[in-house]
Amino acid sequence: MIAHAGAITFRLTFPGRAAHASRRREGVSALDKLWILARALEADETRRNAEESDPLMTALGLPYPTIIGIVGGGEWASTVLDRVVADGRYGVRLGQSDAAAEAELRSCIEAACATDDFLHDHAVKVEITGARFGSARVPADHPLPAGLASVAKAVTGRQPALLGAAYGADMRLFINAGHTPCVIYGPGDVRLAHSADEHVPLSEVETCAAVLAAWVRSELRG
Repeated sequence: MIAHAGAITFRLTFPGRAAHASRRREGVSALDKLWILARALEADETRRNAEESDPLMTALGLPYPTIIGIVGGGEWASTVLDRVVADGRYGVRLGQSDAAAEAELRSCIEAACATDDFLHDHAVKVEITGARFGSARVPADHPLPAGLASVAKAVTGRQPALLGAAYGADMRLFINAGHTPCVIYGPGDVRLAHSADEHVPLSEVETCAAVLAAWVRSELRG
């Protein structure tokens, strides 16, 4: 991997107006307001991904996904929800800072609130929580990826492709903060990450170790 997107995690607190179920029309369901914002985030996701032109990222199909991963709310089954909290993840575009991505997210939320009579006067609270992953990349013709790819081919017999990734990674710290060239190379499949069956085949670990050892030897000789 010679490039990766980033991600920020957010929390949205949706207001409503409580009412007994028998007087439902006198209340305002915060859950209904969640759906309004969920649709707005979907449209925003479509727009942001359609604007990408870098082949490393367009090859991924959806390089900057947005999801809502946690939803909670309600105090009683017969009461209209007056508060819903939703936590999610918002993609940081390649070349974009996490602060710029946050500004895009807030702009999307504000625009959606402006279209709803209740949310216009009772805005959704937006908080950035947890990790902030900026994006990063190293040029394809840089000696690091070129040299490592060459060694990988010599060891495995296969020429590795130079790719981009849709997830955030610590590569950004080496490049953006440490001003040190970096790539992502290792065993495993991101499809298994954060899953109940997350694992890495030992054969891939062994192959990776062999490639890295050979690459270090080649650098010392060079």
